[in-house]
Amino acid sequence: MKDSEEGTGRAAPSRRKDAQRNKEALLDAAAAVFVASGVEAPVRDIAARAGVGLGTIYRHFPTRADLIIAVYRHQVDACAEAGPALLETSASPCAALGEWINRFVDFLVTKHGLAAVLQSDNAGFETLHAYFLDRLVPVCTDLLDAAAAAGEIRSDLTAYELMRGVGNLCVGAESDPRYDARRLVELLVAGLRRL
Repeated sequence: MKDSEEGTGRAAPSRRKDAQRNKEALLDAAAAVFVASGVEAPVRDIAARAGVGLGTIYRHFPTRADLIIAVYRHQVDACAEAGPALLETSASPCAALGEWINRFVDFLVTKHGLAAVLQSDNAGFETLHAYFLDRLVPVCTDLLDAAAAAGEIRSDLTAYELMRGVGNLCVGAESDPRYDARRLVELLVAGLRRL
């Protein structure tokens, strides 16, 4: 009996990990479809991209709003988790900051359609915006502090100010092919460097 209990103990966490990976793959697929086709894209397109059936999507996300909120939170979490990893693997703290800002720009440009839909539910949007700030401002602060401590950048800018500036530079970038938000953000970040 003990062997079968141990086998069962190992199978349950393995199934949970598989289910979590499948859910993350589904959220990645939904984000990609939303970027390509907008948040009103057919759920079948998301299912096809994720390689799952429609029932799987509806089991995890009974409504489109549930899916949109989950995609938004998933993208915030991915951006937040990238910060510490970049500090560990980049050539310098300033390089980590630059790469993180690039990812932040990607997030901002691709989330625009999500935010527009979410703003129709003001209370829900405010909750998600607070989640966004709670998760990302500390990560950006750590990156700024590390780069300033290394003497690579000036230290008189807060994470909130930088993120707000980057956000403002990204407004409208997804709908104007003549405007390169990333180029302007690179100029902004370059302005942080110590001369």
